[in-house]
Amino acid sequence: MGRDVPATVFTREDRRRYRIKMHECLDAFALMLRESRFEYERPQVGLEIELNLVDDDAEPVMRNSDVLEAITDPAWSTELGRFNLEINIPPRRLTAGGPDAWESEIRAALNHGEQRAQSVGAHLIMIGILPTLRHTDAGEAALSENPRYRLLNDQVFAARGEDLRIEVDGVDRLRTYADTITPEAACTSTQFHLQVSPEEFADYWNAAQAIAGVQVGLAANSPFLFGKELWHETRIPLFEQATDTRPQEIKVQGVRPRVWFGERWINSVFDLFEENLRYFPALLPLCDEQNPAETLDRGDIPELAELTLHNGTIYRWNRPVYAVAHDKPHLRVENRVLPAGPTVADTLANGAFYYGLTRALVEEDRPVWSRMSFSAAEDNLHTAARHGIEARLYWPGMGEVPVPELVLRRLLPLAHLGLEHSGMDEAWREPLLGIIEQRCVAGRNGAVWQKEMFHRIDTSTHSDRHESLRRMTQLYIDYMHLNASVHTWPVD
Repeated sequence: MGRDVPATVFTREDRRRYRIKMHECLDAFALMLRESRFEYERPQVGLEIELNLVDDDAEPVMRNSDVLEAITDPAWSTELGRFNLEINIPPRRLTAGGPDAWESEIRAALNHGEQRAQSVGAHLIMIGILPTLRHTDAGEAALSENPRYRLLNDQVFAARGEDLRIEVDGVDRLRTYADTITPEAACTSTQFHLQVSPEEFADYWNAAQAIAGVQVGLAANSPFLFGKELWHETRIPLFEQATDTRPQEIKVQGVRPRVWFGERWINSVFDLFEENLRYFPALLPLCDEQNPAETLDRGDIPELAELTLHNGTIYRWNRPVYAVAHDKPHLRVENRVLPAGPTVADTLANGAFYYGLTRALVEEDRPVWSRMSFSAAEDNLHTAARHGIEARLYWPGMGEVPVPELVLRRLLPLAHLGLEHSGMDEAWREPLLGIIEQRCVAGRNGAVWQKEMFHRIDTSTHSDRHESLRRMTQLYIDYMHLNASVHTWPVD
């Protein structure tokens, strides 16, 4: 959500006022789009990484407030669960200083966080879902202390009216209920931000939607949940279910879920914010004092607080972001489909592939979204989440093909072209996209390594399942710190 909120009880009048304010914000936003009041001449990229906290035995640690206090850096913040933290890497130009400079900055920040976490008995791990997390670790006691999480939890269950049902069928079957949204905290992600102009926003969002399945297939890193071996990227179905405000009767009526891929290609960023108001009731109807129309009339830039808060409670896999920085408004596409980890090197390779490929697709004469149904893009996402790098995905002109073949034959050259057009020379591109190429050749991403290593340990030691997962997680942490790309990690 990005905003601290007070603990409170909402009235019907609060909701009425909030609805009015959201429409006022939407009107102001429409006027700003017409008048082109946005910063985009020097577009920047950004990165957020969510992490888990573990102890020396790779078991979850519920001490994010203590770790945050030890780090004392505003770039770090708490997340939903007490075993989570998030770091927001400062925005930058994509080619500023080269990829080595960005990698050094990220590694330095994470190393500092790890050192400070150790001072309070914790360690950081970048992984989509912590394999040692038990169902008992994701109860009410695991909610972070910030009142906004408790308030969000209460509002989700007030809307839903019953416990959450979580069902995932993979190698194993998971059937469980939850009386809080804390299972959502098991989902830790990498979020890439891309600043774009209002005129190009729709094209970049459509491109990001079109490749979401490919991204997940390449980078899946969440095969275990609550001791069960499930999808390669179990984070996708878990997140969709853990924040679902709809009881079963509402689902069958076709009401949209709050974790949403969407239902159509768009023509403008306005389409997404308008859909937010049209389809989703407010979870946190908190009104700001600023009048957006009066602010615009004064020549100032409105924060559009109600619109952005509401947007933060609708979890699109590619989310539109409106923000004001240095008194200038801008728009971003926030790409949210990828898990955290395994390494900084893998993260930057995933970022290079995403930034390069979206630009190349936007610049094509005949856009991919004009040749591909929206439902095919959504099907790709869930197929990739289930099967990972072994998935077969649809792509126009190729039909259904394995992820490595699609990437090596068609998409990787496009990613190179997009980065070249962004000003990144071959000496910078090759090491980053070379990781993607070798991951495809090896057929190994984080999910594949976790599954292979778990089964090797389980077979050779005859340990109970949790102990095998714990040992695998300890090895994962060791390799993570070496920063060697996951396709090079040994499994014997």
